[in-house]
Formats: sequence, structure tokens, C-alpha cells
Amino acid sequence: MNLSLQSGAQSTAWNRLKSLSLVLGLLSLTACQSVPAQMQTGHFAPLPRTLSVSGKGEVSIPATIAKVNLGVEVQGKTATAVQPEVAKRSEAVVKLLKERKVEKLKTAGINLSPTYSFQNNEQRLNGYAGSNIVSFEIATDKVGTLLDDAIKAGATRIDSIDFTATDEAIAAAQKLALGEATEHAKKQADAVFTTLSFKSQEIVGIQINAANTPMPPMPMPVGVPLAQDTKNSVTQVVGGEQQVQSFVTLQIRY
Repeated sequence: MNLSLQSGAQSTAWNRLKSLSLVLGLLSLTACQSVPAQMQTGHFAPLPRTLSVSGKGEVSIPATIAKVNLGVEVQGKTATAVQPEVAKRSEAVVKLLKERKVEKLKTAGINLSPTYSFQNNEQRLNGYAGSNIVSFEIATDKVGTLLDDAIKAGATRIDSIDFTATDEAIAAAQKLALGEATEHAKKQADAVFTTLSFKSQEIVGIQINAANTPMPPMPMPVGVPLAQDTKNSVTQVVGGEQQVQSFVTLQIRY
């Protein structure tokens, strides 16, 4: 009988010990889970204060290359009469251009089509119109004389003239524009810091935004024939300038 009572007391003590261990384990787990919340609320350093400012740089460069579209246009009663005349005049024009060593010479368009008139709501065939257009590049200071000589050789129309700078000049201008954009951004940041009595610490971020494509001068209107001038005159062509722009964004810690 005594052995039974002693065994029951030991079992009760053991159960109490197990319950106490379980409670302590739960308390320990709760404490561990609460640590990240405390770190999030009070132990992380705040992000550094930064100012983002953008600057713009712009450089003007001369447009030294003329991109020209010109050619021959002939009208006649029949296609067999028009096409040979187009070919003959085009051959003379292309020969001249090759002699002047123009760059990137290529055919831009060949066309032969009927022409019609309308009378009393009726469409009537008048004849045919044929054309052969070529494109090329030449130095701007030489294009005026070349246009006059092309007209003498047989060209009857100038479709367009665009002006641009060389790739080397554009690349160099973009570097200068980037320098100006950076200085512009720095000056703006200095003005802000001075006004607010802040002190800049360091530049922590730099972004070079896409540079604008240089805008060429306004081209000649399309489809305007160039009339022959007097014998001693030369067609004056002014290439103008291109504007090259670059943009820089700085992120400055203060």
C-alpha cells in the first residue's frame, strides 16, 4: 500500500515538471519572435538623406554634310518615249556625281506611271511620266555648285536637302554637352544646399540620360524643281548648325 502511494506521488511530480518545461519553452519562443519587431521599430539606422538633381548641356556644331535627293523627271505621250529619255539623262547625272566623288550614292526611286485628265466626269489618258531619283552626300560648301552642274547635266528636280554634322563632330559635341550637364546639375544642387543651410557629403548616384538626337536644319521642301540661274551665278546653300543635347542626373547625400 505504501508503495502505491509513493508511485502516485512521483507520477504527479513528473507531470508537473513536464508542464513547467512546456510553459518555459513557449515563453522562450515568444521572446525570440519579438526580437525582429523590436529591431524594426528602433534598432535600424535611417536611410541617408539624398537630393536628386538633373542638369542639361547643349552644344552647337556646324552642319558640314548635305544629304541630297535629286533626279530626272520626264513626261511624254508613250512609255517607250519617256523611259529612254529618263535613262539617258539619269546616266549623265550619275556620271557627274561620280566624277565629283560624292559619298553614299544610291538609287532612291524609279517610277513610270500614266497621267490622266478628267473632263465631263471622264478619265482620259494623257501620257506617261517617268522619274529616276538618286541620293548622295557631299560637303555643304560644295553642294551649291554641284546642284547647278547637275541641272545642266539633265537633272530636272531636287526632292530634298538635309544637313548634318559628321559622326566624329557629333560624338565630340556629346562629350562636351555631358560636361556642361554635370556642371549644371552641381550648380543647382549647391544653390539648394546653400538656401537650406545643408552641406553636401558625397555623390552616391550618377545617371546619364539618353542624349537627344541632334536636330538638323530645316530641309528644302520636297518636290520643288530647281530652276537654272544666270550663267555666272551659283546656288547659295547654308548648312546652319545642329544642337546636341545631353542630360545628367546626380544623387547627392547631405
